[in-house]
Amino acid sequence: MANNLEQGGNAEKTVELDKIEQAMNLFGNFDENMRVIEEGLGVKVISRDNIMRIVGSSEAVEKARMVIKRLADIAGRGDTITKQNVSYLLRLADEGQLEKADSYLGEYICLTAKGKQIKYKTHGQKIYVDAIKQNDIVFGIGPAGTGKTFLAVAMAVTAFKNKDVDRIILTRPAVEAGEKLGFLPGDLQNKVDPYLRPLYDSLYEIMGAESYQKYLEKGMIEVAPLAYMRGRTLDDSFIILDEAQNTTPEQMKMFLTRIGFGSKAVITGDITQVDLPGDKKSGLKEVQEILKGIKGMEFIYLSDKDVVRHELVQRIILAYQSFDNKNKQAK
Repeated sequence: MANNLEQGGNAEKTVELDKIEQAMNLFGNFDENMRVIEEGLGVKVISRDNIMRIVGSSEAVEKARMVIKRLADIAGRGDTITKQNVSYLLRLADEGQLEKADSYLGEYICLTAKGKQIKYKTHGQKIYVDAIKQNDIVFGIGPAGTGKTFLAVAMAVTAFKNKDVDRIILTRPAVEAGEKLGFLPGDLQNKVDPYLRPLYDSLYEIMGAESYQKYLEKGMIEVAPLAYMRGRTLDDSFIILDEAQNTTPEQMKMFLTRIGFGSKAVITGDITQVDLPGDKKSGLKEVQEILKGIKGMEFIYLSDKDVVRHELVQRIILAYQSFDNKNKQAK
């Protein structure tokens, strides 16, 4: 329930929450969540029991009210409110697009082995997952921390459990970021394992280590370097190519032509973090032009808005984008 009162050029609105626990969740540790709203919109938020008063300019107060309403929806489902949740909704409010949050609030993608719900954190993530549902091939392109790989693995496990596919195949190019494979200890598998570790971690969290090991031994899950895909036809499989910005055009073509009947493929990458030698083209950059507009596949672009890691990651990404833009203008 909300009431509006104009006082001396300021607007005041009160929002009544269902439970006092919601207010505690909304405010966060040491009121950090409300400080984000107050600083972002220039309002004052005062709480007494389950009543929240918002004071400030009329426009800012209304934005704050709408943000708090949606945060209350999140809290009402038992989810912990984070500063990332608050910052993302503030950005949507600033752009007049808060209704985008309504498209994913309350929904979840799948359950982990421990029964935890994997949920959309942003509108961009919802678009990405919907594209995977609707297409045989999807390219998820965006900066680090946007959930590209994790969400793709969640969709792969869901398809596997639903018996839509018989196998999950996770692959990525073993390209070094400043170190040589030859200097790493162990045999070839030991050398490439560090490059595949993020894929293992995602599978462990969603599927559980025991189930993962069982299906791995049966050959129903495969985690391997991209080079191992050559010469194969992958039928009835959910295939994820991670770190695709580090493929060459030849490797990208090789991978895409492995896809067989009954299969679905998700290709993820960040075209701003290419680790290939300077004279090598990125297959992910090139494929955007080659396959643009082809039916049955879709390119989804996530941005800094969709970053779900520490808020500093968003700032770092924006700083690099600004730096790159200045260099391009200087040239």
